[in-house]
Amino acid sequence: MAKNIKTIRETKKSFISPFQEYWTKKNYLLLGSGLAVLILGYFLMAQAPWDGFFSLNLSPIILLIAYLVIIPISILLKTSSTKK
Repeated sequence: MAKNIKTIRETKKSFISPFQEYWTKKNYLLLGSGLAVLILGYFLMAQAPWDGFFSLNLSPIILLIAYLVIIPISILLKTSSTKK
């Protein structure tokens, strides 16, 4: 029984995340900026006149940029060291 518990603890210590190889600081910064742009888009959508420029025109464009450009780039971007 004691040997079995020891091997489980050793297994937990030897586990390495598969994201460690692909996600760099640049990826996390892009993902964070994408989330910040999303928050900005939803904040602009919630502004007072529902038929105003910010809530009707600008916020959907900002949300599309965040969802279709920034977040996918942060997921798919690989550095030259991870491509090898």
